[in-house]
Amino acid sequence: MVRIASFGDNDVDCYLADGRMYPGGNCFNLSVYARRYGARTAFVGAVAEDAAGRLMRRTLAAEGVETTRLRVAVGLTAYCFIAHRGAERIFLNHDLGVSRFVPVPADLDYLAGFDAVHVGQSSGLDAWLAPVAARSRLSYDFAVRRDAWHRARVAPLCWLAAFSAGDLDRAGAIGLAADARARGAVWALATRGAAGALLLGPGGLDEVAARPVVPVDTLGAGDSFIARTLVGLLRGEAPAVALSAAAEAAAETCGWMGAVGHGATIDVPAETPAHPDS
Repeated sequence: MVRIASFGDNDVDCYLADGRMYPGGNCFNLSVYARRYGARTAFVGAVAEDAAGRLMRRTLAAEGVETTRLRVAVGLTAYCFIAHRGAERIFLNHDLGVSRFVPVPADLDYLAGFDAVHVGQSSGLDAWLAPVAARSRLSYDFAVRRDAWHRARVAPLCWLAAFSAGDLDRAGAIGLAADARARGAVWALATRGAAGALLLGPGGLDEVAARPVVPVDTLGAGDSFIARTLVGLLRGEAPAVALSAAAEAAAETCGWMGAVGHGATIDVPAETPAHPDS
């Protein structure tokens, strides 16, 4: 069984649509998804001793994710308020709370026991990417960040570099992946929403169409695509097989509210914002 650690961000996504908060955050989501897809996973991050933090911890326990290096810090668990137009989300106010943390040597030593470590660019951990990459294969989600100097710094460390490229045409997405590969990434994944996804690797380019779906909620679809692709590549699946399975996984994720489910009544110390259409 492959072992994957997620190292970084988490938050509760508070939905105005139903008054519930759902566990989320790129690294948190990937730890849950990869476990669902058959990997042994761990989440290294920080939550507070509040209702949101307890929800995060219950979810990780229910999903079978290891939490040996999960901090419970003094402060506020990160949150984000989200409105919806149909299944599409609108991000409103947020607070990073205690989710940004400074790793200690024991965290880095712990990561050495995994086949891959996933970090998202929103985690604020770029200063520690080189030590992580020295201990394990680095999976990094650039999300929509495109500045060339950042890519030049991070891509050489990556085993898998992932990009959200729904706003790019096919040529633009291929160009982004090719640039990451040229800078040293072994694999480069570009997800394009309804236009599918592409993966560039040592054997060339593979592409997959998006699976038809009537979405309930699109939050987490990209994270589940990355997770299933990473699990497949670590297992030695052919790229086309991994991409096909990832497309199925992303479509399935669109079938429930919240990134991973596990909703609870909103309980964060913040004023609930008005819906932008009200």
